[in-house]
Amino acid sequence: MTISDAFHIYDTTLRDGAQQEGLNLSVHDKLAIARHLDDLGVGFIEGGWPGANPKDTEFFKRAQTELKLKNATFVAFGATRRPNVKAADDVLLRALADSGAPVVTLVAKSHDRHVDLALKTNLDENLAMIKDSIQFLKANGQRVFLDAEHFFDGYKSNRNYALEVIRTAMEAGADVAALCDTNGGMLPDELQQVVHEVLQSSSARLGIHCHNDTGCAIANSLAAVEAGVTHVQGTLNGYGERTGNADLVSIIANLELKKDKQVLPAGSLRESFRIAHAVAEVTNVAPSARQPYVGVSAFAHKAGLHASAIKVDPNLYQHEDPASVGNDMRMLVSDMAGRASIELKSQELGIDLGDNKDVVTRVVARVKEMESRGFTFEAADASFELLLLEELQGKRPQFFELEDWTTSVHGGDDSAVTSTATVSIKAKGETIKATGSGNGPVNAIDMAIRSGLEKIYPELSKLELTDYKVRILEGRLGTGAVTRVLVETSDGEGEWSTIGVHENVIAASAMALEDAVTFGLLRQGRKPE
Repeated sequence: MTISDAFHIYDTTLRDGAQQEGLNLSVHDKLAIARHLDDLGVGFIEGGWPGANPKDTEFFKRAQTELKLKNATFVAFGATRRPNVKAADDVLLRALADSGAPVVTLVAKSHDRHVDLALKTNLDENLAMIKDSIQFLKANGQRVFLDAEHFFDGYKSNRNYALEVIRTAMEAGADVAALCDTNGGMLPDELQQVVHEVLQSSSARLGIHCHNDTGCAIANSLAAVEAGVTHVQGTLNGYGERTGNADLVSIIANLELKKDKQVLPAGSLRESFRIAHAVAEVTNVAPSARQPYVGVSAFAHKAGLHASAIKVDPNLYQHEDPASVGNDMRMLVSDMAGRASIELKSQELGIDLGDNKDVVTRVVARVKEMESRGFTFEAADASFELLLLEELQGKRPQFFELEDWTTSVHGGDDSAVTSTATVSIKAKGETIKATGSGNGPVNAIDMAIRSGLEKIYPELSKLELTDYKVRILEGRLGTGAVTRVLVETSDGEGEWSTIGVHENVIAASAMALEDAVTFGLLRQGRKPE
């Protein structure tokens, strides 16, 4: 039996996590996050609710051709059929069958009051809805998991009925019944006791789905595993509505490092830091510095009373080796940080630094200096690779120099807004002037740069700017704040991300675009001037 079958790590970032206040994921964002989750090695990725909204419907359609998963199985989420409707006639249930997902997770009411007040039906009909829906999807060749919504509250209200929901689901063919602490009100000791009692009363394979309203989502999940569940649901970085869901990274790290229970493919845990921060860039939600294991402060030490002890043995003041999750120890005064992250990232990019400690030292120093000005490279691999090549080769790969640029935005009485850009580029010993127009000044600069260079580098016609994000780094300065721009570019065969930081958002964008075009030419096999 594989790890993913023996123990399920089930991610619901794209569905439950996306319900977080202020978090709004595009289809493109969801595809990018799914790829990061697959790199982490989770067993299941819940993509959303196809048929319930246009965005998720489009995502599932595109996922069938654009998501090539190495480790994870793709999951569609939905509800049981409506009361007094045949399963085959339920539009949303049919959408789940047509989603192309090999696994479907069905949410079902397990709390008697919810059946009465929310579903407005009777308890027997709710059981029939569960049975019919599972059998319908099983007949379609799909594997079915059940999310028993409000299970713990329902267990307290009507123990026998909550257990009957689980029994009905398993007899209908569900593989797993996940017990949901939907309101997030449980504490570890009582939750563990309930799970133990359910396992004694049922032969079902149980899972756990916890929310963090008591601050115990991670602890509750671990308590459930201790009681015998073999399927854990959560979200990356603990995203989710209200106070969030159980943070999968912390759960995984605790299981592998503290319980010696391998739940990811070998070596995958070391990718945790990189992936957690890369996903934070996609969501545009600033990561918590104090997040366990993968926060930038998780292994940070302020020089003082224990500084000498750290020099002798870092583990005297650390509960784990930070490299185990891809993080790094930092001495906040001496800035002794970054080597492990740089080396791991270099390996990931296929660049072998060998024993060249001087290069690593220089790269660490540059990254730290640039980070102090607002740069971050967790989600800007292409910009980091250019920096790394510059330190290795003694000069930055360069095909052109953007000598000058000007943008203008014009708005008319008809509410139409046009943006134009003029650039001066030096390439192959000549100065090229070019203009471009677009739906904004950044798009106009992008078009101008490429139109000027395409005469020399025709392969640039393949490049397309696919995503653009701006983050204000120093809000206290208002409109004069430093801005970070993250640009994602594609050549039709792959995507890469670049970064720019400046007081001026257009200047930051131009910086990121320069890196994007330079890296694109390297990908096409061009040799720098």
